Amino acid sequence: MTEGLESDVESTDDVAERRNELATRVRTHAGEIARELAVLQGGDYGQEEFETDGGSWTLKYEAGDVQYLRFDPKSGSETYVVSSQQPPEPEALETAMADYGAFVAAYNEYVRSFDGLLEDVPDDFPEVESTAELVAERDRIVERIREVGNAMASELYRYEGEYGTYATTVAGTRWELKWDGDAVSYLRVGGSDGTYLLSQYGPPSAPEVRRLADDVGSFVEAFNEHVDDLEADLSRVSFDESI
Repeated sequence: MTEGLESDVESTDDVAERRNELATRVRTHAGEIARELAVLQGGDYGQEEFETDGGSWTLKYEAGDVQYLRFDPKSGSETYVVSSQQPPEPEALETAMADYGAFVAAYNEYVRSFDGLLEDVPDDFPEVESTAELVAERDRIVERIREVGNAMASELYRYEGEYGTYATTVAGTRWELKWDGDAVSYLRVGGSDGTYLLSQYGPPSAPEVRRLADDVGSFVEAFNEHVDDLEADLSRVSFDESI
């Protein structure tokens, strides 16, 4: 009944240790390939597949390091030689390592296939035109519009209150000026999705300034008419001194 219980049990420690050492070396070596691929492809992550006589190898990399290295032999089950999980079984690792040299050779051939790729690409480019003069002119016009906007804001603040908006239609398009105190907060043309000729952010593009600048005068004229109407309203107010 107890026959065999006295027999020694063979330890797998040596095999497991050898497997782990080999897996660590493969991870380090494959990591070098991963970094080279990341540099070549110009991205932090990706994957490449390499064909050998023994099967196919897929290397996935992220942040310049190997995520996994998978070997899919032409006969048998695939093996994750490198992965975030536990190392492969010793026999599977042995089978994969028999083809690992061919995988590295396939990678080297892949890299060499790019030799001379950029030799005929020109690196002499036309001179880039400066936008400095155009931007300076754009800023000058926008600053002049801001001066006018601030003048309007000051009048509106004096009559209407600390903040608010004044809107009118110019050439069929809504123009809206918002004031805060005696300064313009924004001047928007075209409704909520329109163009901000003036804002607390950057100026509009030069083409937008060109398109709208001619109508600024009409906007100011409409505002002046609005002021004239207010003055007319005020002129009709009387005060009976006998009260």
